[in-house]
Amino acid sequence: MSLYRRDFLRATAAAAAALTLPRIARARARPHVVVVGGGFGGATAAKYLRMWSEGAVEVSLIEREAAFVSCPMSNLVIGGLKGMADITLDYERLRANWGVRVITDEALGVDPVRRSVRTARHGEIAGDRLVLAPGVAFESARIEGLAGNEERIPHAWKAGPQTAILRAQLEAMPDGGVFAMTIPRAPYRCPPGPYERACVVAHYLRTTKPRSKLLVLDANEGIIAKKALFERAFARYGTMIEYRPNSTLLAVDAATREAEFEFERVRADVLNVIPPMRAGELATRSGLALVNGAWAEVDWLAFGARGMPGVHVIGDAVFPAPGMPKSGHMANQHAKVVAAAILNELAGLPPNPTPVVMNTCYSFVDDRSAMHVASVHQYDAAKAQLLPVPGAGGLSEEASVAEGRTALKWAYHIWADTLE
Repeated sequence: MSLYRRDFLRATAAAAAALTLPRIARARARPHVVVVGGGFGGATAAKYLRMWSEGAVEVSLIEREAAFVSCPMSNLVIGGLKGMADITLDYERLRANWGVRVITDEALGVDPVRRSVRTARHGEIAGDRLVLAPGVAFESARIEGLAGNEERIPHAWKAGPQTAILRAQLEAMPDGGVFAMTIPRAPYRCPPGPYERACVVAHYLRTTKPRSKLLVLDANEGIIAKKALFERAFARYGTMIEYRPNSTLLAVDAATREAEFEFERVRADVLNVIPPMRAGELATRSGLALVNGAWAEVDWLAFGARGMPGVHVIGDAVFPAPGMPKSGHMANQHAKVVAAAILNELAGLPPNPTPVVMNTCYSFVDDRSAMHVASVHQYDAAKAQLLPVPGAGGLSEEASVAEGRTALKWAYHIWADTLE
C-alpha cells in the first residue's frame, strides 16, 4: 500500500470515527436500503452501508449505465492525454467485495410513502430507506437550437460518449481553426472544470495546431474557481486563449456552429457548449422539494429530503451549502455522512450532531502540471448548515509537476474508495 493510499484511507477513517457507527442487529429480515445512481455519491453510499453494517443491511444499487465513467480526469481524454479506458471502471467489485446488489436499469420514479423505486425493467423495488443520487440534468432547451444537436455541439460534461465525440472533433479541427467553449452561470457541476478543459485543450493545440484559437465564453462575471491560478495558467498560452466573461449564450446554429450572445455572434470549428444544469430528472419526477425549481433541498445532518421521511438525496443534485462545490469528492463525502446517519436511524439512534465533510479538487494546466483547492465543512447547529471551517483546506501556490502526479494518485484512490 502506497503512502498516499494510506493517507487517503486514514483521512476517510478519521472522518468516519466521529460518526458513532452502531452495530445493526442481525434479524431474519434484514433492513434494505435502495440507492439510485451509481456515481461517486450513490456507489460510495452503497459500499459504505454494506461495509459499516458488516453486511447486516441489504443494499440494492440501481444504475442505468453498465460501467462507471469518471468525470474527474475526463478532460485529459479530450486533450489527448488519456483514453476512455483510463477513466472507465465497472461495478463488479461492489458486488464481489461488498455484496451490493447492482441493478442495471432506469429509475422512473419514487414513491416516498412506500419508499420504493419504479424501474423500467425490474418493476418496483422497495426498501426501508432510499438514497437518491440522480446527478444533474442539462437544460439544453434553454439555449435556442441546442436541444437535439448535442452530438454536433457536445457538452461532454457527463463523461462518456460525448467525451469521445468532443475529442474526435478537436482532432479533426484544422490548424488555424477556432475551438469555442461556453460556461453557464454557477452553480454547475465541477466549478474549475471548464477552465481546466481550456488549459488542456490549449496544450493540445499548442503542440499540434499552433495557429489555432481557443475562446472561453463565460456567463459568469469572472473565473469562479482558482481564479488567480487559472489567470496565470491562461497567460502561459499567450494569445491562443481568449477569455470573455459576462458572455451568456442565447442560441446556437448547429449547421454552422455559430453561437449567439447578447452583443456578438461567434463562429467556431468546434463548439463546446456546457448548458445550464439542475438536479437530475428523477428529482423532478419524484416530487422532491427544489430550491429555485432546480436543486434538491435537504436537511444537512442526514441529507434527508425535505418533507420525505426515509428518503435521502446526495451529490450534485443537492442545493449547495455556502462554499460547497458540486464535485465527485464532495459527493463521496455526502455518501459517507448519509450511510452513517441511516445506520444510526436503523439502530434507533440520532445522526451524528456535527458531521464533517471535505473536498479536494485538482486541475491540470498542461500535460503534466496540476494545482488544487481543498476545503473542510462542518455542521453548524445554529444555522442548520454545513459551513466552511475557517483556516482549513488550502490552495496551491502554483501548478506543478509534483501536483500533477498527486492528482493522478488522488483519482486512482477515490475510484477505489468508491468502487472497490
